[in-house]
Amino acid sequence: MSSRARRLGLLPAFGGVLLVLPLLLTPNLVNAVIKMMIAGLFALSFSLAMGQAGMLSFGHSAYYGLGAFATLHLMKAVERSLVAWPTPLLPLAGAAAGLLCGLAFGWLATQRTGVYFAMVTLALAELLLTLAPTWNSVFGGEAGISTMRMNSWSIDFASDRGVYYLTLAWVAGSTWCLWAFTRTPMGRLALAVRDNEHRVRFLGFNTHGAKTLIFAISTMFTGVAGALLAIANEATNYTIFSAQASANVVLQTFIGGAGTFFGPALGAAIMTFFARVTSDLTRSWLLYQGLVFVIVMLFVPDGIGGLISVHAHRLRASAFKHLTLPYLVCLVVGVLLLVGVVFTVESVHVVLSDAYAVLRRANGGALVPYSLFGRQFHPLSPWTWAIPLVSILAGAALLPVARRLTRHGWSRAVGESAA
Repeated sequence: MSSRARRLGLLPAFGGVLLVLPLLLTPNLVNAVIKMMIAGLFALSFSLAMGQAGMLSFGHSAYYGLGAFATLHLMKAVERSLVAWPTPLLPLAGAAAGLLCGLAFGWLATQRTGVYFAMVTLALAELLLTLAPTWNSVFGGEAGISTMRMNSWSIDFASDRGVYYLTLAWVAGSTWCLWAFTRTPMGRLALAVRDNEHRVRFLGFNTHGAKTLIFAISTMFTGVAGALLAIANEATNYTIFSAQASANVVLQTFIGGAGTFFGPALGAAIMTFFARVTSDLTRSWLLYQGLVFVIVMLFVPDGIGGLISVHAHRLRASAFKHLTLPYLVCLVVGVLLLVGVVFTVESVHVVLSDAYAVLRRANGGALVPYSLFGRQFHPLSPWTWAIPLVSILAGAALLPVARRLTRHGWSRAVGESAA
């Protein structure tokens, strides 16, 4: 069986897992998976413009938010019985808002390329962020807009399970449409425009029109993602237009791997779950998210999806035995560095916190032991800082060994696969 056939065979299995997942998870985890799927669609639609056509947008949150607000207005109209519109078709409002605004803003932004294009898209998003709190009739002011989901087609949308299957259906359909678009002549033209726009223009193609259309298709599916978020949360406010939302999708896309189709969705799903878990454990979760991005860019520049793709395309199953030991050493290095960094960050965070300052004032300003990971540590004790120091030094010492073993293992594995 070819590698392509094996990969295609995994899709039905993955789809089956997603179908039964709500039956196995708690409501909190079901909600987490919903947000992961929405983030994955957002990243895929962004990657169409950035990865396929080379248009790095720093303001894609604008269309994400417009899709959410358009859907919420339609939901309010349905709630007030002003229109009869089934809940499963609500994302069409987000798609329409994303498409129309993408055509208008895209025509303007694609007048420029490179960093100038990125700055124009950022400026448009910041314009909406500034306008939204003051335009109450459209964006609800600082409080935003809230409404309720209505049951339709005999489906109960009051529970997360109904929203889960609605999200799954739209994400699966949108993903297929995005994949199919990359196989069309227009999708191939997007690659040509990305690689050499001047040559494409010389051949007689209207590159400005093509880029505008590609950008609009990207923003249309971004609007669908925003609509699904609005349905899941039943509310949103102006912060959805923030630069942080745009930055998140850029980071997630690069972490997942912009050079592969499913990589951005994988990166978005992983980082959304990572943020959800770490934000409940520590207030320094944004720092850890940034560290993940730095590590991926330094050691896996093609992203997680690129790493998986290289393993799937270049190596036979029998060749992985050469990588077992190198990857185990890499795992040990990662754990050692992780322990040192997390201990240091959390210790500094505790010592600089307001609660610790209160304890110091209660003890005459002297440094007192602090609680971390269920144990007591004193800031002035050498044993406290010996833990992260030894861990980081051990990891740093093993890092060159891990890199040598990995290079040697890869050369043997690739050689066996090519033989």
